[in-house]
Order: sequence, then C-alpha cells, then structure tokens
Amino acid sequence: MAKRDFYDVLGVSKGASADEIKKGYRRKAKELHPDRNSDNPNAEAQFKEVNEAYDVLKDAERKAAYDRFGHAAFDGGMGARGGPRPGAAHGQGDFASAFSDVFDDLFGDFMGQQRRGGGQRATRGSDLRYNLRISLEDAYRGMQRTITVPTAVACSVCDGSGAEGGAEPATCPTCSGMGKVRAQQGFFTVERTCPTCSGAGQIVKNPCSNCGGAGRVQKDRALSVNIPKGVETGTRIRLGGEGEAGLRGGPAGDLYIFIEVEDHPIFQREAENLFCRVPVSMTSAALGGDIEVPTIDGGRSRVKIPGGSQSGKQMRLRGKGMPGLRSTTSGDMFIELAVETPVNLTGRQKELLREFEDLSEENSPESTGFFRKVKSFWDGMKG
Repeated sequence: MAKRDFYDVLGVSKGASADEIKKGYRRKAKELHPDRNSDNPNAEAQFKEVNEAYDVLKDAERKAAYDRFGHAAFDGGMGARGGPRPGAAHGQGDFASAFSDVFDDLFGDFMGQQRRGGGQRATRGSDLRYNLRISLEDAYRGMQRTITVPTAVACSVCDGSGAEGGAEPATCPTCSGMGKVRAQQGFFTVERTCPTCSGAGQIVKNPCSNCGGAGRVQKDRALSVNIPKGVETGTRIRLGGEGEAGLRGGPAGDLYIFIEVEDHPIFQREAENLFCRVPVSMTSAALGGDIEVPTIDGGRSRVKIPGGSQSGKQMRLRGKGMPGLRSTTSGDMFIELAVETPVNLTGRQKELLREFEDLSEENSPESTGFFRKVKSFWDGMKG
C-alpha cells in the first residue's frame, strides 16, 4: 500500500509553518491515541503513521528533503542528509522524541501536578482532630481547658532538618531534585515517584539519630484551649499551626477541636433555647400558685401557674436560655407543666375525689366537649 502524504496525515497544508505542523500533530495524536480508540483495530497503525509524519516534518532538513523527493527521500539512495535516522525504520519514527511533545497535552494536568508536588524538601504536617466533651454548664459559661494531644513535633536535635547536626539535605542524584522519574514503556512514557528519595527530591546522607531523618518525633503536647460561651455539639474550633509538625522542617498542620455537649438531666437544648419539664400537682394546676424553677446559671426563678393549667402548658422566661455563640444575645427558657395524677390514695382521699367528681360536671370543659362529639358521632353512625 502506497504511503499517504505526510501533510495529509497531519491534516495541514504543504506550506504549513513549524508551529502549524506541531499543532496538527498534537491534534491527530490525541484523536488517534490507542488508549482513546480501543474499539478501532487500526488506531495503533494510524497513530504510528502520525508519529512518522511528524518525525520527518518537524526536522527542517528532513522536511526539505521530503518536499523535494517525497517518500523516495527516505527509501534509500538519497544520501545521508535525507536518509532515515536510527530507529525510524518501518514507519515507527523516533517515537520517544515525537511522543514527548504530545505527552504533556494528554496527561499534562495530572502529571504536571505530580511534578509540582515533587522536589519539595519540606512537607506540610497533617491536620489533627480532637473530640472534646463538655457539660451544658460549661457551654453556658465558656471555659479554659487544657488538653493533651498526641502528635508529631519538630525534632529538637536536628531542628527539623532530619540531618545530623542540622545539615542541609543533598539533591537526590536519581531524579535531580524533581521527586519523579520517567521510564519509556512501549508507546507510553510513565512517570513514577522517585524510589531513592520517595518523592522528596532530596536525600539525607547522615540521618539524625534522634528522629531517623524524618525531622519530627512523636510526643504528647499539652495545649490550653479557650471554649467560647454558646458552643453546641458540632461546633469546630481551629487552632492554626497546632497540628502535626511538617516533614523536614515543613509547616505544621492545624488542630481542629470538635465540641460535644453532654445531655443534661434537667434541661433540654434547642439552639439557644432551653426547655424544662416541671411536674406540678393536680391541686396546684387546678387552683394555681407559684413554683420555683432552676435556671442554667445556677439561680432560681419564681413562676406563677394560672389556675386550671393543663399538662403541656408552656411559660417563657425571656433571656434565661443559652448565650449566642460570639453574640451578646441569649435565648429563652420554656417551662412545660406536667400535671401529676396522684397515686397510692388512702380511703379518705378516694372518697373525697369521688365526691369532687360528682360535683365537677362543669369543671372539665375539654372532656365534656369531647364526649359530646363522641355521642354525636355514634348517633350519626346509627342514622
């Protein structure tokens, strides 16, 4: 089969500039790359054809020979100046050289990030999380708490450098400080983390005996933490630079403290409001009166119960709730009445209650109204 014109292969005109030829090659290489055309059995052959065409046309002398003699310039007999280069036989061209031009376009974003990530001697330390349980009273008042955090700190012997005596690490001879190495595997150029320096780009010839060359050691740290008023479960407090020390002198990570407020035996919390369920006797609910209720600040508040109060009735104490986080306002406290039915009655108490029931037909409007509706319902069913 006769070879196609190299300009046609790259999709450019014969008068195309070097930049146009390069753009045409990149476009065709992306389009015909075997990895992107797994369902096309001819993709590999077409990809080789594109590389062979670009291998000729990107070189000024070889392009001139091709423009004058066509494919015959590389079929032998045209002299060394126009002859094929080693490795270009059988239509393969100088694949490693040609493919390197399109490699960054195909994988540039990913591999570029890898390259930028390599070669850094100093690596930022990891962020740490600490879960702190506090009482509702502590959340109301705010507090100072000393916590102990197990973490990695900079080695005091080598000042975090990882080298004995604090000496500077040397550039890795394998990757020349890039932290990555490339290897040619058939049609692919594969970039891997340097096995010598593990991606750091530098090596420590004489590691510190205290930290083994890491530049940091494990140690428990005591930190004083300021817990502001009004925190609630899920509140996150960030302490910048109090996390794990960086590798070989790198900046430390951050410490994040996650707050969990314990349940309270008296108060239930909803955002900035507090709820307190207070039991009252049937007599107090019926006759009304005053009761004392506790408040979260440790004080007491007197609350007046209206006569005839039912279970579930709520009364509000303004400003007696939780303070707002980093705010000057406070929520409210809601008192919910729970009317108690008396138990373990004596004979005399039962007698009095029966007498009261006989006299209280008009004292229970809710039950009277309910049973009136029930009677009407039953009458309607009979009809």
